[in-house]
Amino acid sequence: MSDKLERLRALAEELTSYEADRKKNLKRLRELFDRLELRKKCGEFSSIFDYKAINLSGINLTMESLGEITEGKYAQIIGIKYVDQDGKRRAKNINLRYFGRVEQLEKEIIDLIVEFVLRWRLEKSYRGVDHYRDLVKKCAAAGRNSEPI
Repeated sequence: MSDKLERLRALAEELTSYEADRKKNLKRLRELFDRLELRKKCGEFSSIFDYKAINLSGINLTMESLGEITEGKYAQIIGIKYVDQDGKRRAKNINLRYFGRVEQLEKEIIDLIVEFVLRWRLEKSYRGVDHYRDLVKKCAAAGRNSEPI
């Protein structure tokens, strides 16, 4: 019995930690949104989640070269949306913020840009988990041989 209680306590701690981490991430993401002046192109903060993806130009995001710049490139935050065009669904790149030549940017700005994109991706993944959790609950409620979460 104590083994089950310990597993339940561990699960409760993990869920509490998950929610706390998510709230901290979202708060910091909002700060970065304001600091990088993305409101000019995006409007309200919540609208950044309308994008299917956000990428960077001129700054690397790979584990091996995180935050390293590509000389001669321009730093940009690029949002990607899907639009219907000629009856086909196509990806459309939207420049959310242009920063100029990447080698002329201060290290602090580069770090803020990288942090913004990574935190956006983290929040987007949380939202994906929420979406699939809701679908599983819907299956369980409909009696589709699914256990509720």
